[in-house]
Amino acid sequence: MTTVSSITENASQALETAVQQDVERAIEDLMAWLPDSKEVSSDQRRGIIARYSAVLEGNFIYWMTGAYLAVSSEESRSIIIENLHEEVRDSHPRMLREFALAAHAIPTDHDAIAVHRDLTNVRLFVGRLSGVQILAMMAFFEGFIQKFMAYLADLAAAQGSAEFVYTDVHGVCDVAHTAGLFRALGAEMALNPAEPEENLLEGVNLLRTLIQTIVEPDSTQR
Repeated sequence: MTTVSSITENASQALETAVQQDVERAIEDLMAWLPDSKEVSSDQRRGIIARYSAVLEGNFIYWMTGAYLAVSSEESRSIIIENLHEEVRDSHPRMLREFALAAHAIPTDHDAIAVHRDLTNVRLFVGRLSGVQILAMMAFFEGFIQKFMAYLADLAAAQGSAEFVYTDVHGVCDVAHTAGLFRALGAEMALNPAEPEENLLEGVNLLRTLIQTIVEPDSTQR
């Protein structure tokens, strides 16, 4: 006998699967969009690394802390706090600063201005503390980063860098982080089912726009 609760549970699981598939598709689309790392100029390489550093060094822990504050399930909190503990314990912002320094790509005021609008949009979104949407965004980001690290390392190598601790670490650890965040997303969706009108990929779309600005800023819109 099919019960109302079983129908609801099946619908919830179907939505969770659909969201994960959409997130994974967004990651693949963004990776396919990236310009060939061998064809970008030295100025472009420096700019990508610098803008990436300007965004990540001071914001990733803030975003993940926002996710922690927003979620309700204990499983989600446990997964997020483990991620935060690793970020702080191993000083990932320091790794990123050393990576940018070795690639001669320390962010300038110009780099900060280039990402300001889209970074602000992500910050304001995180500030709304919508657990499911933030987890979808962070799962997207961790999944993207795990694939993006080889690209970022290629840019740094072309800049004459031999400092790859940051890209090596994140190319490995973000595989587990992505899987963990998808588990957290499932736990949170089970506890707090989405409303039909909710755009669960709002944060994903905002962060994808920010990443595109990191790679190819459009100064005519600033």
